[in-house]
Amino acid sequence: MERTRSNRKKKVRWKRFILFIFIFMIASVSAYATYQYKQGVSLGKDGVFTDDTKVAKAFHGEEVKFGRINILLLGSDSRGEKHARTDSIMIAQYDQETHQSKLVSIMRDTYVDIPGHGKQKLNAAYAFGGPELLRQTIKENFDIDVNYYAVVDFEGFSKITDVIAPDGIEVDVPYEMSYGINTTISPGKQTLHGDKLLGYVRFRHDRLSDFGRVQRQQEVMSKLKDQALSVGTIIKLPKLLGVIDPYVATNLDTPTLFSLGKDLLTNRSNDLKTMRIPVNGSFTDEQIKGVGAVLRIDLEQNKSALNEFLST
Repeated sequence: MERTRSNRKKKVRWKRFILFIFIFMIASVSAYATYQYKQGVSLGKDGVFTDDTKVAKAFHGEEVKFGRINILLLGSDSRGEKHARTDSIMIAQYDQETHQSKLVSIMRDTYVDIPGHGKQKLNAAYAFGGPELLRQTIKENFDIDVNYYAVVDFEGFSKITDVIAPDGIEVDVPYEMSYGINTTISPGKQTLHGDKLLGYVRFRHDRLSDFGRVQRQQEVMSKLKDQALSVGTIIKLPKLLGVIDPYVATNLDTPTLFSLGKDLLTNRSNDLKTMRIPVNGSFTDEQIKGVGAVLRIDLEQNKSALNEFLST
């Protein structure tokens, strides 16, 4: 009888001990997450996107519950002006069935029809009507539905990448880069951080011009994707969220973000497949009065290539 009571007391003590450890772990994780988030917020205090609700409501991309999700990724060097153009235009696709990630870069000088504005450079659509008009322009010209958008302010790019990849991103710089990027990057294999990495993906004053910049942007995006799915980055997720909030304007809601994040973490995606529009041999360089230097493209050839890439 006494032994039975003793055993019961031991079980109760063990249960209390386990409960205490469980509560302690939850409290510790919560405290750590709060601390990390506040660190991120302090890093992102100068962000330009403080309230993007109006822009998000104006975006009419079709919501996707499950399957292929297309996200319009835009890089902006806006300083708060109302009609800024976008430097980088990409479509990121993630297939929740195959776990395949794809990235398409569309050259900003591509000469297209912009609804209500006639023939213009593609990036003018963002200046005229923000993400929604750019979505309409891509749909009208390339017959691609974009479901969501995310505009990343270049000012915060260096801070965001330093959280994702604190040890930097290894690249092979073919020649010195300095003009127009407010820094100097020496040639050779090296690891770049922050502003140097931003300069690497923005440099365009060489023989390849925007084409070289697109190649470097896709290279860095692919490496950042691998870093973002590492255990170290997952642990620092609250800090990352704190940093990106003022530097990224998006209409991706929290449930969709969690769903994508959970899927990416539990089902490691394949290597990132990349593409550039216009494709080789499908465009000519021209000067258009009142518009400037443009890429006049074979629209049907590029539409076909883009649709095939994103649908297979």
